[in-house]
Amino acid sequence: MCGIIGVLGNNEVAPILVEALKRLEYRGYDSAGIATVNAGTLDRRRAVGKLVNLSDLLVHDPLAGKAGIGHTRWATHGAPSVGNAHPHKAGPVAVVHNGIIENFRDLRAELAENGVGFETETDTETVALLTHHHMSQGDTPVEAARKTVARLDGAFALAFLFDGQDNLMVAARKGSPLAVGYGAGEMYIGSDAIALSPLTDRISYLEEGDIAVITRDSVEITDANGTIANREVRTIQIDATRIDKGGHKHFMAKEIAEQPGVIGQALQHYIGTGSDITLPGKGMDFSQIDRITMVACGTAFYACLTAKYWFEQIARLPVEVDVASEFRYREPPIPDRTLALFVSQSGETADTLAALRYCDGKASSIASVINVPESSIARESDLALPIYAGVEVGVASTKAFTCQLTVLFLLVLKAARDRGTLDDAGLAAHLDALRALPGVINVALGKNDAMRAAARKLSTARDVLFLGRGQMYPLALEGALKLKEISYIHAEAYASGELKHGPIALVDEEVPVIVMAPRDALFDKTVSNMQEVMARKGKVILISDAEGLGEASEGVWTSIEMPKVADALTPILYAIPAQLLAYHTAVAKGTDVDQPRNLAKSVTVE
Repeated sequence: MCGIIGVLGNNEVAPILVEALKRLEYRGYDSAGIATVNAGTLDRRRAVGKLVNLSDLLVHDPLAGKAGIGHTRWATHGAPSVGNAHPHKAGPVAVVHNGIIENFRDLRAELAENGVGFETETDTETVALLTHHHMSQGDTPVEAARKTVARLDGAFALAFLFDGQDNLMVAARKGSPLAVGYGAGEMYIGSDAIALSPLTDRISYLEEGDIAVITRDSVEITDANGTIANREVRTIQIDATRIDKGGHKHFMAKEIAEQPGVIGQALQHYIGTGSDITLPGKGMDFSQIDRITMVACGTAFYACLTAKYWFEQIARLPVEVDVASEFRYREPPIPDRTLALFVSQSGETADTLAALRYCDGKASSIASVINVPESSIARESDLALPIYAGVEVGVASTKAFTCQLTVLFLLVLKAARDRGTLDDAGLAAHLDALRALPGVINVALGKNDAMRAAARKLSTARDVLFLGRGQMYPLALEGALKLKEISYIHAEAYASGELKHGPIALVDEEVPVIVMAPRDALFDKTVSNMQEVMARKGKVILISDAEGLGEASEGVWTSIEMPKVADALTPILYAIPAQLLAYHTAVAKGTDVDQPRNLAKSVTVE
C-alpha cells in the first residue's frame, strides 16, 4: 500500500524524494514525509493529506542533505495525522515502512518494561524504538537494524536512516516489495521500478527475508539465513514506467482510452499473426489438468468469475473461484491434477500471494496472470502470464481488467485445444474475433457522450443497482464496484434471476437500475427481469447492442448502444460502459477520480 523511496545521492535529496513520491502516491495519500541526514544530523518533515501539502511545507521549512528516505502513507494503524506520518524517528534512527507489524503490541510491552514511551498509534514507531533500544545497548546501526528485523512478525518493507551516517541505508523486505537501484556513485531503494525509473534503469529486487546494507558505491544483500545473496541486476525499460496523463484530465480517462492499444499488444505477444497460442516458458498442458482453482481480490476476482464461465463452457473444465482473503483460512483441499491460477495487477497483492503459497506443494501447477513480470507472484509461479497493460496509475482498475480478461480468454482457448473441446475452425473463429476486438472497443469508446449524459443522471442517486445474467453477472459486479470506488455512490450488483428473491424490495422511483444485456441467448430472460423492475417504477439504464435496444428499449429511463461482438467476448466489451459510467459520474460529483478516499492501488497488506 504505502510507497517508500530512499536515496544516497550527490545532490540535495529533498526534491528528488518528493518527485519520486509523486510517482508512488497511487500507493497511498493519507500523509507523506521525508527524512534526511545533513552535516551528520537526522531531521524530518511530515504533512497530512496529499503530497502537495508536504511540498508546500518544504518551501517554507526546507530540509537539506544528500541522503534521505521518503514515504507516502495508506493508514493501517492510527488515523492520518502528522504524528502518525512516516518517517518515524526514535533518537538516532528514522524508519519508513510498508506493511503491518503483527506483533507490535508484544514488542511495545517489552519496550515499556525497559522504560520506553510511545508518541504515536502506529506499529511502525515500534520498529524505530526497538532499533534505538539496540543502539543504546552498544549495537552499530547495521547490527541494531538486523536485530530489529529478526524480531518482527508480519509483512513489511523497511528502510532505515541513521544520525551521523550520511552514507548508509539499511533496507529489509518480507512480504512487501522493495527494489534497489544502482546509479553512478549513487544508490536508491524504492517500492517499485516506477519510483526509481527517473533515477536509474538498473534495478535488483529484494527477495523474501533479504536485508540490504547500502552505501553510495556498494550494496551487501543477505538472505533470510544471513547468507550473502547477490540478486540479479536487471535493466528496465524506462518507457514502460513513464507516468503522464497524455493530455487527459485524469489518469483513469487516459487508461480507459488506452485499452484498444494494450489489448492489441497483448494479442500480438500471445498469437501474433498465427493460428496458435504461444505461452511463455514451458507453457501448460491442460490435458493433464482436471480442475482449476482461481484466486484473486477486487476487480481481479471479477475477472476470475468471468473466466469461470469461459473455462467451463468452452474448455469443459470445472473451476472454483475464491476471494484471496478467505481462501487459505478455510484450508480447502487441493485435489490432484489441479491448476491453481492467481490474478493480480501488481503481482504483490498480499492476500493473493499468501493464497499462492498455501497452494505451493499441493496443486499440480501454479500459474499467474500479472502485469508486473518481476513481481513476487510471477516469480513464485510455474507459469507467469503478463497482461502487457503497462503502468496503471488510476486506483480504479480499467485497462488491467480488460487485459486480464483477454489473457484469460486466450488461456481458455489453449485449454480447449489441449482437451479437444475446440477444433481448428472453432479456434480460428475465436482468434479472428479477438483480433477484431480492439477496433470494436474503439467504437464503444466513441459512445462517450451518451455515457456522460447517463452519468449526469446517475450522479444525483444515492443507491444504484446493476443487473446481469450469465457472463454479464461478473460485469455487473465490476460496474457496481467501479461506481462505489470513485463516486462514493452505494451500488450493488445481482444476477438478474436473483432479483425477485429479495433485492427487488429495494426498487422504487429513486433507484436507477443498470441492466447489462447484449442480445445473446440469455437476453429474453434478462429483459423479463428488467420488466419486473420497470413495473415497480425503477429507472432502467439499458446497455445493449442495436438489436437488443430495438427489441427492449421502450419505456427505459435511458439506453446506451454497444457495437456487436462475438458472444464470448461481450464481458470485455461491456467493461467499457461500466468504466465510463463510473468515471463520468465521479467527474459530475467532483470526487477525486484517480485517488479516491480510503483506497490505494497496490494492496500489500492483509
